[in-house]
Amino acid sequence: MSADGPPGSVVHMEHIVKRFGTVTALDGVNFTVNPREVVGLVGDNGAGKSTLIKVLTGVFPPTEGRIHIDSQLVEIRSPREARALGIETVYQDLALVNLMSITRNFFLGRELAAKIGPLHWLNLREMDRQTRSSLRDIGIEVRSPTERVEKLSGGERQSIAIGRALHFGAKLLILDEPTSALSVAETRKVLNYTLNAKERGLSVIFITHNIHHVFMVADRYSVLRHGKVVANYAKGEVTQDDVANLVTGERES
Repeated sequence: MSADGPPGSVVHMEHIVKRFGTVTALDGVNFTVNPREVVGLVGDNGAGKSTLIKVLTGVFPPTEGRIHIDSQLVEIRSPREARALGIETVYQDLALVNLMSITRNFFLGRELAAKIGPLHWLNLREMDRQTRSSLRDIGIEVRSPTERVEKLSGGERQSIAIGRALHFGAKLLILDEPTSALSVAETRKVLNYTLNAKERGLSVIFITHNIHHVFMVADRYSVLRHGKVVANYAKGEVTQDDVANLVTGERES
């Protein structure tokens, strides 16, 4: 295996193996994301999608294999290190604090502080301004940045999480089942936010079991089954039925 990844790639995972005792969750996975590309990572439950992303984001160390970011070999030993490399993940449960405001969630762990002598306090006015401005930049209008997150709809919560990743300079945005349990209207909004993120220069990994949704945003589709990548197709090369059959094993690549 080479020390450098493919030239120009944002992420290249090479021959990733992950074992948990005698169970092999990932078996020699190669996975690449290029600049300003939305890659649909699809597969049935237990296919290995979540494990692959947890290896990429430093939750699990790989048993074997290498990870390249911007063509450079790296070791990602924690989610904090992944974030420092420009990888932001929006999980299905969103990791938002319901009783906090939109602004406090937006800056969670990255709060702006004002200081006079020994005194420190949160610069909430500036944080509110930046939150509203950053969300507006990607087409998201909030009623008030001081509103509690618990009052937001599922689609609005997704928008806050996506906007936060964009604001803090992510280069790779990972969306874990972002349209799960959303209404048709809210699903459409989240899909538009995904395309907006790409237009602003981000690469996106769109993890889903919903073939219809991924076909609306992805440039390429990687299909995982039983811990292996069984197919890798560009948009236009396959139909939704083709991908669905690859997921279930009714068709081989």
